[in-house]
Amino acid sequence: MEIRRALPQDIWELLHCLKVRSKYAVLLVFVISLVIIEKENNFISRVSDKLKQSPQALAEDNSTEISPELAKNGSLASLQELDAAFSQLRSHLYNITLQLAGDGDSGPRRHVLLMATTRTGSSFVGEFFNQQGSIFYLFEPLWHVEKTVNFLPGGASAVGSALVYRDVLKQLLLCDLYILENFISPVPEGHLTPFLFRRGSSHSLCEEPVCTPSTKKVFEKYYCKNRRCGPLNITLAAEACRRKQHVALKTVRIRQLEFLQPLVEDPRLDLRIIQLVRDPRAVLASRMVAFSGKYETWKKWASEGEAPLREEEVQRLRGNCESIRVSAELGLRRPGWLRGRYMLVRYEDVARAPLRKAREMFRFAGLPLTRQVEEWIGKNTQAPRDGNGVYSTCKNSSEQFDKWRFSMPFKLAQVVQDACAPAMQLFGYKLASSPAALANRSFSLLEEAQPAWVT
Repeated sequence: MEIRRALPQDIWELLHCLKVRSKYAVLLVFVISLVIIEKENNFISRVSDKLKQSPQALAEDNSTEISPELAKNGSLASLQELDAAFSQLRSHLYNITLQLAGDGDSGPRRHVLLMATTRTGSSFVGEFFNQQGSIFYLFEPLWHVEKTVNFLPGGASAVGSALVYRDVLKQLLLCDLYILENFISPVPEGHLTPFLFRRGSSHSLCEEPVCTPSTKKVFEKYYCKNRRCGPLNITLAAEACRRKQHVALKTVRIRQLEFLQPLVEDPRLDLRIIQLVRDPRAVLASRMVAFSGKYETWKKWASEGEAPLREEEVQRLRGNCESIRVSAELGLRRPGWLRGRYMLVRYEDVARAPLRKAREMFRFAGLPLTRQVEEWIGKNTQAPRDGNGVYSTCKNSSEQFDKWRFSMPFKLAQVVQDACAPAMQLFGYKLASSPAALANRSFSLLEEAQPAWVT
């Protein structure tokens, strides 16, 4: 019994020595721990079996007399002590092993969902996670799902679409990339496809071993930017996902936060949700440039005032703002299932202090911010002017985030303010009362961020 009590101290000394070793020591420690626990378990089992014998058997084995009452009480007390000691030892070893694992690499597996809408800067913020080498990052994989759902006979309701998005998202976070084969068109053959949307926006899909040699006469619709790769092998991509320490995914196709509860509560996932928002006036201004054809009515009304602005378009704008607001209010209420799992981030705050906000997001997600990420942020937020096109992630972010103010007609800003006032108030976006206020550089349209937005 004295030997058993001395074991934890010996183990602690061994683990303390191993702690200064490389990350491979973690595996050795864990194996040693399992061996010791197994030996303790066997010892307890033998003692337990012995104690469970009848008093007569014990007396015969020991050639001594023992009272039945003493044998019964002694057996129960001894077994409880052994169980308690074993539980304490197992917990002690497990906690130390986790501590060493955290010192050796980036800790337990995390799953990060960047949840946004179009033209809110989500591609830029998503790059923070894309640049982290231990993260398997996917850029808008639900694009394929949206195309399939929208073209179904009769279409699909918003709730029906959200449920499909959620179920596909769960499989992707679990590295089951084969789920996408049900939505990619044309259907992949032999788990190979050259048609995965924006493959080049994911480093994990453009590095070895996922990047296979290019194939002649195969048209890569979505190709890797910095190297020539053959059609995407979904099997290799899924294996790469499982090898990476963490998984992150960016999507503009999920807006209802409440639908994500089953994912947050799934024991296989450690999901952290970052909801990215932006001033709706800036979002509309950006969409009118990026999706010019869809906003012809808006542009004609704003510049000429001839074509009336259709009420259904204003209602669509109001509905978008409301869905974002409702999800944010749910997250900020911190229901039990979402506590510690939700973070609200304004694009404007990221643009003004990208490195500081990146540190906050990585700290929230339980991930280390590597030097590679810091270097990318420094390189891509200090450009003298916008990069190539409206989809560029290389900008002088501190100067560009409110550039829209000086080109948007005030009457257009008024429409957005009327439709989105509740959301703007929640997120701290000030209303402009006049054209002069809108274009006044000394007048900030942004209130200070609330500490409560970071859970």
